[in-house]
Amino acid sequence: MKLGMVGLPNVGKSTLFNALTNAGAQSANYPFCTIEPNVGIVSVPDYRLDFLKEMYHPAKFTPAVLEFVDIAGLVKGASKGEGLGNKFLADIRETDAIVHVVRCFDNTDIIHVDGNINPGRDIETINLELIFADMEMLDRRIDRVKKLLKGDKKNADELVLLEDLKKHLEEGKTARSYGADNFNAEFLKTTPLLSAKPVIYAANMSDTEIGKYSENSYYKAVKAIADDENAVILPICAEIEAEISDMDPEDKALFLDELGMVNTGLERIIKIGYDTLGQISFLTAGEDECRAWTITKGTKAPQAAGKIHTDFERGFIRAEIVSYEDLHSSGSIPAAREKGLLRLEGKDYVMQDGDIVHFRFNV
Repeated sequence: MKLGMVGLPNVGKSTLFNALTNAGAQSANYPFCTIEPNVGIVSVPDYRLDFLKEMYHPAKFTPAVLEFVDIAGLVKGASKGEGLGNKFLADIRETDAIVHVVRCFDNTDIIHVDGNINPGRDIETINLELIFADMEMLDRRIDRVKKLLKGDKKNADELVLLEDLKKHLEEGKTARSYGADNFNAEFLKTTPLLSAKPVIYAANMSDTEIGKYSENSYYKAVKAIADDENAVILPICAEIEAEISDMDPEDKALFLDELGMVNTGLERIIKIGYDTLGQISFLTAGEDECRAWTITKGTKAPQAAGKIHTDFERGFIRAEIVSYEDLHSSGSIPAAREKGLLRLEGKDYVMQDGDIVHFRFNV
């Protein structure tokens, strides 16, 4: 997964990026501190993989990874090339989903690019630039389809969809909020519209308000927008995340407990990211390596095998599978096999989150 972190200048985006990734991206109190996108690769915590590590003591331990991209701050007119607009839009296009950091705290010492705090206006600024860029793309596609219709009417349905979607965007609404049936949803998947990308609104609050975030008026404003767009909202405090990023696990757990929090911001973003993009993990284990593999929900066994190597998919015979829960309760693969918990699955088996797999193949 590749998550692009966006937001207006000085909303805490780079501070949050640094805290989540420990990548050391520059952070300062002036616009366009981030020009080239900073990239941070983080390991996805997985207690199931940790269990396998203790069981096998493998020579190699490979968790799944998540890539964060800290994209340059955006200003009005980006879709027309203002500020770093063209660069910003190109960087977003390469991501799977957007983490939109929205400022939800007051602090006179930190400059806001528009002079005051207004989450609704800030969200609209970025969303409109994405919408304007999408409208330009739709205009070009509509022109192409109209030319094709002169000789072949089979694209008539596509033209209706394109024009209806453009009308939706002209109302200032994102493509992801477009009321779509199955055909439209499939169309949106194959059309690189920026405002169709899944978004997680990260409501960045102060350390004094994060514990009672539901009472924060700025948070409420962001939540209303997220609900209307079918988007997800995540209350977070970049300042706290920065403070705990270097702590050892025990101190971190105590600190979070004092704040009434269970999980770190990174853990919550990872879970939301997986859920938003419909991702799950299966695991392979042995003395050579214990590894987590990320796949899309609904993936069948041969295609999951292909994530490891194309030969595995091409010569797929069967998959030997035990769920994490069954292996954990049994204590070992032989014990799980004796209990009948180790299953043989064929080509039609749909992989489940936490499956521990050994693929059989022949090429």
